[in-house]
Amino acid sequence: MPKNCNTCKFTILACLYSSFWSVYGQTWTPILVKEVTSLGPQYSPDVTNVSRDGGYSVLINGHILWLYDDTECMDLEGNQLSFVSNSAAYADRPNENISSVADFNTAHVGEDASGRERFAIVADTDVGTEGWIRYGADELDFNAEMTRKERVAIWPGTSPTPFSTTQAFLFAPLVYVDPRPQDPSGKYNARGMTLVSITAPSSGPVATRQVELGIPGTEVGFGGFATLLGSASTDKSEKREKSEPDIYLLGMANGGLQIARVGLNKIETFHEYEHFNPKDGSFSSKAPNLNLDDETQIYLPGTFSSGTVFYSPYFTTFIMIYFNKMVDSTFYIRYLNIDAPIEIDNIWITGGKSGQGIEAEDVEALVKYAWSPQQTLYVSPPGPGGYNYAGMAHPEYFNRQYFSKSLYPKGTPENKRKNGWYGSGLITEAEAGGDGKFLLLSWTSQLGGGPDAGIYEVQLALLEFDEIPAGPDGTTTPPSSRPQKPTNKDIFLKENGSGSALASLLNQSNTFFSLIFPIVCVAGIEGLLF
Repeated sequence: MPKNCNTCKFTILACLYSSFWSVYGQTWTPILVKEVTSLGPQYSPDVTNVSRDGGYSVLINGHILWLYDDTECMDLEGNQLSFVSNSAAYADRPNENISSVADFNTAHVGEDASGRERFAIVADTDVGTEGWIRYGADELDFNAEMTRKERVAIWPGTSPTPFSTTQAFLFAPLVYVDPRPQDPSGKYNARGMTLVSITAPSSGPVATRQVELGIPGTEVGFGGFATLLGSASTDKSEKREKSEPDIYLLGMANGGLQIARVGLNKIETFHEYEHFNPKDGSFSSKAPNLNLDDETQIYLPGTFSSGTVFYSPYFTTFIMIYFNKMVDSTFYIRYLNIDAPIEIDNIWITGGKSGQGIEAEDVEALVKYAWSPQQTLYVSPPGPGGYNYAGMAHPEYFNRQYFSKSLYPKGTPENKRKNGWYGSGLITEAEAGGDGKFLLLSWTSQLGGGPDAGIYEVQLALLEFDEIPAGPDGTTTPPSSRPQKPTNKDIFLKENGSGSALASLLNQSNTFFSLIFPIVCVAGIEGLLF
């Protein structure tokens, strides 16, 4: 439990009746949550009053950088002082006060009617002209021509990905929206994805657009949900450099998440991307249709609006924490199950890579193992607007293994390949019980106004995972399971053959089987039917 924290506390048990789930007759180990503590809103002492949404983060060069979407500064009387399409700030006191951030490019904009000084981020109220991620010339021309009709917005959309301990990159969505600041949880017309490189000097974060429009809006927005950098994939073709690190990019399509990969040196060239085909586990140059609804052709079917995918040293596997599109203010979680290889493979076998588990560099595992079933992690308390959005996790806090070991400079001793501990004002490293047992969550809450003129703020909460439950054999291991198991119908047909009249009927009707099988089992007369 955090020290000196007088906020309300929520205790959640992720599985109410058992330490294990039963899915299709198979056991799944759940993730248990011990406690969630509300930390209240983020705030910036550098501006008078700010309304912004998003809240994405990355650790680089010893700084925790926070990114935001539409950002509007106001005075204490509600008068607009400035508006930018996106903004960035440093966590200025990550150990003393986890909620405080320091903004840059602020300006003094006079006094209000009561004589109080006013400060804002970039003193410009023209929507569509400014942002930490800068507009290109054609976008500025469009926004000028379409004043009060439509604008191009640049929203970070997800957390950046480090490619060293001092640099990161980001695929940020470009969208056509109403010219006024409005609810970003809605659906907007996509212009595409822009590739941004990020550095973090002490003078303030710097964003540089490497490719203004890298992925067109007619394609899946790869990287817009999450991007992970890993070691070279084991199944590279002869045309690809064998030692080049691979980037795996997850994008939101209409039917769920799709995934693609590309070598780090080819990240700027979309036609070099390889796209995953879930039907046979292969990669090809053919990009999936954005509007696919066939679940067999979708990497992870479902509904997603924001999320974080990261390697958890506590669970020793990859974790996905996300919001869906159901405006239910709920964080959901899945884990990559290394006991569930999707297909026969000589390397990616039960128990991880060569049976030795997986590490943060083993991003290829995302296409070699199955994800666990969706589980509710935490229901965030909605603000006056009725629901929250932009739910994210921030694994750089309470975790000295945020960077994969390969990101450190060559020659760095093994025991030095650890980043600093952030969040010690709440939980010290000695109290934490291991890297990643505690996790910072954030979401955007609407404080007032309508969907076209709302006031928004980023809220924080501290989540503590419970101890990992013991397995059926009494051992304590990270969550493990095996999905895509045969249904009761499959088991019956395998054990009894398909020659009986009832078996023939089962082959024709899944609905009939789902109705009759429980009755048969309860009556205890299975043998009389065959």
